[in-house]
Amino acid sequence: MNFTEPEERVALRAAVAELGKKYGHEYYSKQARAGLKTEELWAEAGRLGYLGVNLPEEYGGGGAGIADLAAVLEELAAAGCPLLLMVVSPAICGTVISRFGTDEQKKRWLPGIADGSRRMVFAITEPDAGSNSHKITTTAKRDGGDWVLSGRKVYISGVDEADAVLVVGRTEDSKTGKLKPALFIVPTDAPGFEYKQIDMDIVSPEKQFGLFLDDVHLPADALVGEEDAAIAQLFAGLNPERIMGASFSLGIARYALAKGVAYANERKVWGAPIGTHQGLAHPLAEIKIELELAKLMTQKAASLYDSGDDFGAGESANMAKYAAAEVAIRAVDQAVQTHGGNGLASEYGLGTLVTAVRLGRIAPVSREMVLNFVGQHSLGLPRSY
Repeated sequence: MNFTEPEERVALRAAVAELGKKYGHEYYSKQARAGLKTEELWAEAGRLGYLGVNLPEEYGGGGAGIADLAAVLEELAAAGCPLLLMVVSPAICGTVISRFGTDEQKKRWLPGIADGSRRMVFAITEPDAGSNSHKITTTAKRDGGDWVLSGRKVYISGVDEADAVLVVGRTEDSKTGKLKPALFIVPTDAPGFEYKQIDMDIVSPEKQFGLFLDDVHLPADALVGEEDAAIAQLFAGLNPERIMGASFSLGIARYALAKGVAYANERKVWGAPIGTHQGLAHPLAEIKIELELAKLMTQKAASLYDSGDDFGAGESANMAKYAAAEVAIRAVDQAVQTHGGNGLASEYGLGTLVTAVRLGRIAPVSREMVLNFVGQHSLGLPRSY
């Protein structure tokens, strides 16, 4: 067991951190407030090979694993630039296609996902299904050798930036008549595909959308992987989603903690830095401890996943996502408290995170569903839902 990251990843972190500093939270926030995207940062990260470090080399990727992609996202978030679409485009969609896609699907999508020139987002959540993916009603029916897809999705990130959406639907089992999950690549310009932005009280360049699929005709090769093995394929994408979600939260927690510590060292009251007082020093120290613990679990989850242990990675990925979300919320809250009134002033770069960081408790899976998972699978308690 080794708790020291490989030299290559340490160097990767340092290089990505430099890129993040070049843009910083001021750039990120300015773009978001103006309703703009972080195109310049995304494009440069793609050119430098950071967006595709987890994808196969033969398709333009770095040939590494989810641990390296998670490190990239964490460092960008720690610099104040958390790129949400990294969670869905290279991590979920890129991973699923690289593991289960046809050669043609890999050639068509992976090079663009790797260099950032193409984006694919992920659609699983539905208005009436919520966390219960067994209640998904988006259905694909055979039309000769092709497919016709109909249904609705909600809270889908970045559809306005995407070339396609990896949609989780269901198909009918010819033997039993029951519905089973299946994954389809749906171009955003396909006839019958529509999306509408959901207004959110979060300052972020990435927007949320509701999707409407009205008899969307798809070719046979829109199906990703085997029709009868979609559960395994789905979780091949959901574990990286949780690992990346944890890294997203870890980076924000690091950013907020660094801001809080710097202010506690600089701000003087009654002739001494406010960090002198345990009322501020101890909460910041607690966050540092919780942050390091969450980071270790995230690294464990990524290591298990990259070693091929999907089941083991599931437990650790859920725990990592839970722990990272909790410490991120605490870190932002304490950083704001340390700054006092300045914590909500735009120039200090914390106020926009107050609502944004709360997302980690809800998505990509709620803290309650993580606790259900741990209770059932880790502790052997009776299933509660």
